[in-house]
Amino acid sequence: MHSTKLVLFTLFLCGLFHSTVEAETYTADVVIYGGTSAGVVAAVQTVRMGKSVIIVGPDTHLGGLTAGGLGFTDSGNVETIGGVAREFYHRIWRAYQPDSAWKWQARNSFTARGQGTKAIIPEDKTMWIFEPHVAEGVYDAWVKELDIPVHRNEWLNRESGLIKEDNRIKSITMLSGKVYNASMFIDATYEGDLLAAAGVSYHVGREGRDVYGEKWNGIQVGVLHHGHHFKTDVSPYVIPGDPSSGVLPRISTEAPGTKHDGDQRLQAYCYRMCLTNHPDNRVPYPKPVGYDPAQYELLVRVYDAGWRETFNKFDNIPNKKTDTNNHGPFSTDNIGMNYDYPEGSYERRAEILKEHRLYQQGLMYFIANDPRIPKDVQKEFRKWGLSKDEFVDNGHWPHQIYVREARRMIGEYVMTEHDTLSTREVPKPVGMGSYVLDSHNVQRYIKPDGFVQNEGDIGVKPKKPYPISYGSITPKKNECGNLLVPVCVSSSHIAFGSIRMEPVFMLLGQSAATAAVHAIDESKDVQDIDYGRLRERLIKDGQRF
Repeated sequence: MHSTKLVLFTLFLCGLFHSTVEAETYTADVVIYGGTSAGVVAAVQTVRMGKSVIIVGPDTHLGGLTAGGLGFTDSGNVETIGGVAREFYHRIWRAYQPDSAWKWQARNSFTARGQGTKAIIPEDKTMWIFEPHVAEGVYDAWVKELDIPVHRNEWLNRESGLIKEDNRIKSITMLSGKVYNASMFIDATYEGDLLAAAGVSYHVGREGRDVYGEKWNGIQVGVLHHGHHFKTDVSPYVIPGDPSSGVLPRISTEAPGTKHDGDQRLQAYCYRMCLTNHPDNRVPYPKPVGYDPAQYELLVRVYDAGWRETFNKFDNIPNKKTDTNNHGPFSTDNIGMNYDYPEGSYERRAEILKEHRLYQQGLMYFIANDPRIPKDVQKEFRKWGLSKDEFVDNGHWPHQIYVREARRMIGEYVMTEHDTLSTREVPKPVGMGSYVLDSHNVQRYIKPDGFVQNEGDIGVKPKKPYPISYGSITPKKNECGNLLVPVCVSSSHIAFGSIRMEPVFMLLGQSAATAAVHAIDESKDVQDIDYGRLRERLIKDGQRF
């Protein structure tokens, strides 16, 4: 969370900020809560369809994670991404055409690797790998170009700030007292705060295998996909092999649970750091206040066991920078420390974000400076640092944490493993998904044999791109008639693992906005609009099916 945002929010909570004037009231055809990539695209589509719109939300920066460090786009099959989302990647391409955009490296020296992601598709002038500030610049220019009002640093009053009449949201009120009226609302947040305040059903955590008849849902003890697990025996105890000596930090002493049972645990969060090895743009890893090297003892044991994959997810983005993601058994994923986040109060979420930042900054400082780190690793690691020209108002640290999963709506249609693996027909498609069914680790526990292991890491590849149902972005009709949800979509945990990619959030944002405009024009609830007409308009506007 941005530091200025934290200060302002604390003032609200402590009652030190008090307005004596009447509440400001704003009205638009569509109000979008959340300035994520989906929120911006939804606003763009709304304006292009001739309706008024306001983006309001806690964000101080537009674009969510797309502008928050995830520049090595998790795209899957890029041919499934059309419409306004694809236009975003065209605008990224345009931003890199001037020579001035290549400050830290020659244009022809840039290459990208990993996951089959295409950096540039020349034939349609799109670019899928980019720096955070370039992405944010595209979003900011877009809203300026279309004169879209953006009300930043505005926090929904989650307790009493939503008024419903006749099963429809009439208005939402922020902690600042500002009131927003609209015919249609879109919840574009990663957390799903608006849908929850509206009384819409949702789920947090992993469903049991039996809920939707899925193979890959629920607790996955013994399943070891990817490489983010302990491949050798590593002791979890302070004195290796001695349980009486106590357990190292960041290892749960609770039983992991029974395979395929449901639980309330969440896949881990992290910050997608933008690192650089260019000396003139590099900022040394800061030693965070509260740094405790004991938190990383387990990593020392991983290195001692021979692990040497430190740099495997330093994915290249332009100008000698990276989108650095979690990799290995002990990395940037802060396993088990986010369970309270989806439904936590704003104060509790701020605590969780602070702990995640401390953990990850401390991890970077530890690898760069602790004498127990292998010298070959440390020497190379010290060549990297934070990028001086990124996140300049936040200590060069991402302003958006990677909320891989929070609330998930239970809507008119629930997307499940069966849909993503194409074993059943999906009704009323409004976009496509194609990425691996991907869950990061959910817990770190002690096995019966006395060694440590991670659990929850899943990677199952769909047979082919699959449709995403309109019913997965609409609440149940009896719960709310004028809300659409393109981010916290109605899906099971494992299906969301594929859907939860930024390009998909964008294309669903476009579909949600189109549906909202049609609902206004047809004077209907979002569940009752003419799907044939919706599909026709989406195709006209470049959506792919």
